Amino acid sequence: MKKLILVLSILLLIGCKSKKVVAIPEPEVVKTVKLSLSEVSGSQKSKAYELGKRVLMTCNTSKFKPFTLSEATPSVIKNTTEARLTKTCTRFRQYYGTFIDLELIEAFKNNFDQSVVFRYKASYSKKVANKELRVTMDAENKVSSIKSLDWVNAFPMN
Repeated sequence: MKKLILVLSILLLIGCKSKKVVAIPEPEVVKTVKLSLSEVSGSQKSKAYELGKRVLMTCNTSKFKPFTLSEATPSVIKNTTEARLTKTCTRFRQYYGTFIDLELIEAFKNNFDQSVVFRYKASYSKKVANKELRVTMDAENKVSSIKSLDWVNAFPMN
């Protein structure tokens, strides 16, 4: 009897052994595509340039005209305050000097949310570092993010 219970237990364990599930990998969707500058509408390029320049010119003039709801998303409006810009501008003026201008280098389209990321090289009076300003325009042609960082030639595609 004990042998029968042991054999049945072993058979039960063998029969309940889980099967391997073969996962079929999903095809990788390219999230970000580099656009030629001629593919981007002129109005979108000029709007991104003007809004990005307005933020950096605050460092020279100490005056900032807040974004409107037709220019930027509520989160950008909330985070782009005169106090925050003053703090950033103090640091930028100390290290990089006076802001001169922006040069559009490249644009990328995010296929996930249909936004366009504009990469600008920012020129300053001191040539100690190359700075980048990224202005992201959403599908409604509003600024959804503005980010300043050190210039890196390679843009992270995904």
